[in-house]
Amino acid sequence: QVQLVESGGGLVQAGGSLRLSCAASGRTFSDYAMGWFRHAPGKERELVSAISMRGANTYSADDVKGRFTISRDSANHTVYLQMNSLKPEDTAVYYCALRPTGWGMKGYDFWGQGTQVTVSS
Repeated sequence: QVQLVESGGGLVQAGGSLRLSCAASGRTFSDYAMGWFRHAPGKERELVSAISMRGANTYSADDVKGRFTISRDSANHTVYLQMNSLKPEDTAVYYCALRPTGWGMKGYDFWGQGTQVTVSS
């Protein structure tokens, strides 16, 4: 199995920054992707950003482009999400997820426990 351990959430004022981290352990895969999803109350879960852990593919949702940056440490199976210029509408539970069959924006089979990000106005 795969374990995903997230850290870095918290409470921040609008305009502030947070950095989320997610470390994967357990099974290994020849090619896989990791992503950050978020789920806000009353809204559907959405993919915020994703990155290929072997190749060069990345994705960021339109409303976070220019503010959020996803990066990786492939050797340590870790992905980061640097979130700058945070807005109240970024408030959500953020989940790390792993897609075990290479790059894509669906098919994330393994999930972390989630970390709360709250942005106050």
